[in-house]
Amino acid sequence: MIAVARTDFDEAPEPLPPGALGDRKVRERLSPAAIRLFLRLAERWRLAVAERCILLGDLPRPTYYNWVNGRAGPLSRDQLERISLLLGIHKGLRLLFADGEAADRWLRAPNHDIEFAGRSPLARMLEGGIGDLDAVRRYLDAWRGLR
Repeated sequence: MIAVARTDFDEAPEPLPPGALGDRKVRERLSPAAIRLFLRLAERWRLAVAERCILLGDLPRPTYYNWVNGRAGPLSRDQLERISLLLGIHKGLRLLFADGEAADRWLRAPNHDIEFAGRSPLARMLEGGIGDLDAVRRYLDAWRGLR
């Protein structure tokens, strides 16, 4: 089940039924909030524009700047799923770390667990595949004791 937070990082996500992201009207409704949340998260994580575009599935820079300037159509299913995974990663970090600085350090520090092979979790995410985002999300969920 995909979940996209409504307006703020701390609000409970609104669950969507399976297949809902295939409906253009649902994507139109979710897209403005998803873009706002992604832009806030990217600022919080101090991501470069190139990194932001990679995390969004190799989004072209002109499209990214359209988003920043409030000119965006409905996001694709892939883009919404990516943003959902990134928000889940953020939530996991907030639950695991007492402060944002510690979470930022973990995100950027080399990690020798098998999922990261000495790279940082952010470097793993920047490999660009949706599976890379999912791997970091699942790692954090497992660390918290969720299955």
